[in-house]
Amino acid sequence: MLRLAVLVSGGGTNLQAILDAIESGGITNAEIAVVISNNRDAYALERAKAHGVESVCISPRDFADRAAFHAALLEKLDSCAVDLIVLAGFLVVIPEEMVARYQNRIINIHPSLIPAFCGTGYYGLRVHEAALARGVRVTGATVHFVDEGTDTGPILLQKAVEVLPGDTPETLQRRVMEQAEWKLLPQAIDLIANGRVSVADGRVTIQREADGT
Repeated sequence: MLRLAVLVSGGGTNLQAILDAIESGGITNAEIAVVISNNRDAYALERAKAHGVESVCISPRDFADRAAFHAALLEKLDSCAVDLIVLAGFLVVIPEEMVARYQNRIINIHPSLIPAFCGTGYYGLRVHEAALARGVRVTGATVHFVDEGTDTGPILLQKAVEVLPGDTPETLQRRVMEQAEWKLLPQAIDLIANGRVSVADGRVTIQREADGT
């Protein structure tokens, strides 16, 4: 059974998609061990509690410096015997020591088709604002493994979403969540939980099931 830590900062819609998929059987062989937020007011914490999942706030504001915050975050993850860390809208830079300790065991969902509209400064509505300003016809979402860079790790899954005339950053954000993010993240977790994903030389390989899917 794959033990997940889901790291969040806000409303937790991607967390809800994971919770729903576990309960419906869309994700098998996995359970959420802990939900961690840097924001004590994050509604995601309430979502976790409603499903009987341990939830905790570990905020940089509660520590003397970043080193102390990083140490507390790692201590919590280690104490929960986590196999996979899922960044589901976690708006805090991941410390290098975490990336090293959990190499190829951290995934992130990003609301664009990487390498478009990604990297430092591209998060939340800013991604969709940039996509609309550029005039792209297609955007989407990407699940990737986390490395030392920002949105630079090996790509696991991507899904395209059409940009419609009259879209605002808000309407586009919602469509990307509904059509891509909420589908991709549970799919990625299920693949990993069932041993179908391997990473080598910066590339991801997904093993096919016996039936060819």
